Amino acid sequence: MGALRVELRSVYVAYQDIERPALKNASLFVGENRVVVITGPNGAGKTTLLETCLGLLKPFKGVAKLLGVLTTSRKLHDVRKLCSYLPQNFMRGPYESYTAKQVIAMGLLSLRNTPSTLTASDVNKIRSIAKLLNIESLLNEPIGKLSGGQQQRVFLARALVREPLVLFLDEPFSSIDPEGRRSVVELLNSYTRERNATTLIVSHIVDSELMRMANAVVFMSNGEVVRIEGAPH
Repeated sequence: MGALRVELRSVYVAYQDIERPALKNASLFVGENRVVVITGPNGAGKTTLLETCLGLLKPFKGVAKLLGVLTTSRKLHDVRKLCSYLPQNFMRGPYESYTAKQVIAMGLLSLRNTPSTLTASDVNKIRSIAKLLNIESLLNEPIGKLSGGQQQRVFLARALVREPLVLFLDEPFSSIDPEGRRSVVELLNSYTRERNATTLIVSHIVDSELMRMANAVVFMSNGEVVRIEGAPH
């Protein structure tokens, strides 16, 4: 078994009232070179689980670790630089003027401790990932003028250009058509395997393409992990 990238041990999380936890007694162990899909109905706690793994939400009971570091530790800030997160509410309004290229570049520039400009290497990385996601022709377009599916690809490019060890994706296919979805699934699978990365995907739809890629599927209901099929570590 490889090193654990994500570790939850009997974790409870609440937004306000600990008497009504949003996540109850959740345990999940995810290793390297693994794709894990988290699914379940609306309100099942999928996003809560993902954000707990990333350390955005802190458990009031149990233990949560990311890349071996407790999510309550001050070291988490440095560990998060090895991760990328694509939230569900990615859409930008029609008057957002940042170009697609600038949005993707934010993924790289946020890794640096001081303000900096893009290097030639950065530009090459941006173009390469944009080509893989079929958005190379959109790099100079304002993000707010793009369709939902195009925006989703841009923000996925921003997540991938950082070359993360752990990739957290919340409904990454919600605005992408079925054909595009297949190509994105293939790209994520290739990235995970070639980089020995770890990818956690929240998706309310689990189709055959996603099942073929996934090493494990986590089923959730009412804030609980009800079962896990496959081998997450």
